[in-house]
Amino acid sequence: MTSRCPWSLGVSAAYQAYHDQEWSVPALDDSIHFEFLILESAQAGLSWRTVLHKRDGYRRGFAGFDPQLVARYGEKEIEALACDSGIIRNRLKIRAAVGNAAAFLRVAEEYGSFTRYIWQFVDGAPIVNRWDRQDQVPATSPESDRLSSDLKARGFKFVGSTIMYSHMQACGLINDHLVNCYRHAECREIWRRIKHRLPMR
Repeated sequence: MTSRCPWSLGVSAAYQAYHDQEWSVPALDDSIHFEFLILESAQAGLSWRTVLHKRDGYRRGFAGFDPQLVARYGEKEIEALACDSGIIRNRLKIRAAVGNAAAFLRVAEEYGSFTRYIWQFVDGAPIVNRWDRQDQVPATSPESDRLSSDLKARGFKFVGSTIMYSHMQACGLINDHLVNCYRHAECREIWRRIKHRLPMR
């Protein structure tokens, strides 16, 4: 029987598929990072289950997670999103997503890519933890603290350390699969195969 992280079990097929196929896979594509910046910031104060099950709504509402398009959203688009039941209709979070798109583009221009920027916070390689139990997994880390502080200084909103730790987990900068979960080793192997693609200075 295949062992999985306990949080992924018994919720929905989509939730388990997210664990099995995406969570902690190292992300070397700016579009993935932008998508999770929107989704993770929407999660603030809510459950990941709530956000994940509205992912298609976010994809439609936020232009396929294209930061160039989202950064140009004005009041008309913001009000339309605030009435869209396919997403979490929180105006502060919606406005933050639009502002974050502009900030995302500034970072990508400065560093050549957002991917290059964010991977510097783990020195260009995933942090591979070796937890035996779910209650050992932290909510923040020194790395997420530094990332959060830097993003806030750059004008990003809803990017507290807990949110950014979740982002780092989701995008494979931190491997927090439990050691008995089959994906712990698989994500390490994925990194071994793709690490040469990481655009570092």
